Amino acid sequence: MCLGIPMQIAAIDGFNARCAAKGVERDVSLFLMQGEPLAAGDFVMVHVGYAIQKMSEQEARSAWELYDEMLAAEAGGA
Repeated sequence: MCLGIPMQIAAIDGFNARCAAKGVERDVSLFLMQGEPLAAGDFVMVHVGYAIQKMSEQEARSAWELYDEMLAAEAGGA
């Protein structure tokens, strides 16, 4: 199963961005998003180090709520 992680862009340098989610920061490639205007503060879906889709803050929060529920269910069942 593939999983994309919603992250918020903190800074952009060319085709690279510093992104953060849940207190973790990562360098993310923006190469696949060349046609999309992006700025610090925007949310993107990140898959294997690449931003693949711009998303709203609400979409990012909804995704994290689902991920948190899955992790809680897994921890409770183990």
